[in-house]
Amino acid sequence: MAKIRMVEEDQKVAIVTGGARGIGLQICRELLSMGMTVVACDVNAEALAAAKTDVASDKFEVATLDVTNSEGFEALVTDIVERHGRLDVMVNNAGITRDNILIMMDDNDWDLVLNVNLKSAFIGTREAGKVMMRQRCGSIINMSSFSGLEGNRGQGNYAASKAGMIGMSKSVAKELAKRNVRVNCVCPGFIQTEMTDVLPQEAKDMAMQQIPAQRFGAPSDIAKAVGFLASNGSGYITAQTLSVDGGMHC
Repeated sequence: MAKIRMVEEDQKVAIVTGGARGIGLQICRELLSMGMTVVACDVNAEALAAAKTDVASDKFEVATLDVTNSEGFEALVTDIVERHGRLDVMVNNAGITRDNILIMMDDNDWDLVLNVNLKSAFIGTREAGKVMMRQRCGSIINMSSFSGLEGNRGQGNYAASKAGMIGMSKSVAKELAKRNVRVNCVCPGFIQTEMTDVLPQEAKDMAMQQIPAQRFGAPSDIAKAVGFLASNGSGYITAQTLSVDGGMHC
C-alpha cells in the first residue's frame, strides 16, 4: 500500500480565486485561521488592496488576476511555488452571473459566464494539479452551486457552468486520486451576500420557502465547509459534491 503524505496545516499554501470579498474573502480568513499561507486572487485590484489592509496578516497575499487567462494563471502558480516551494490547496471560487431567460440571452452573456465560472476552474485545476501531482498531495475545491444541481429559472448559463464544474471535478478526481490529490465541489444554497442583499423582498420570501432550515446561510458556513475539505481531516474524501444549503437539495 502506498504511503500517504501528510502536510501540517500551518505548512500549507493555498490559492483562492475571487478572494477579494464576500464568500471568497471569508474562505481566505478561514484558511488563514488554520495557519495556511493564503494568496487571494481577483480581477479587482482595489478590492484586493482593501482586503489586504482589512485582513492584516503576514500570511495573506494578494494577486490581481484574470482567471480566464491561462498564461496569467500559470505564471501565478509558478511564482507561488518558486517563493513558497509548494501549493497544497486550490479554491476555484471566482464566479459571476448574467441572468436572463434563455431565449432572450445573447451569446456574450453565455460565453462570459461559462468562461469566468467554468473555464477558470478548468485552468486553476489544471495548473494546481500539475504541482500537486509532483508533490503527491493536495486538495482542489471547486465552488459550484445549488443551481448546478437543480437548475434555476433565468440562470441557464450559470447553471450550465456550475453543473459542468461538478462533472469536471468528478472526472479529474478519478484521474488524480492515485497521486493523493483530491478534488471536490461545494454547492452553496442561498447565502447572505451583496448579491442576495439586493433581491426584492418578494424574491427573498420565495427563496425562504425552499429552505427547510428557514434561514439564509452565512459566508462563514461555506468557508467552514471549504476549510474541512482543505484539511487533513478530509483526506479520504474525493469526487464528492457537498451541498451547504440548509436542506434545499436532498
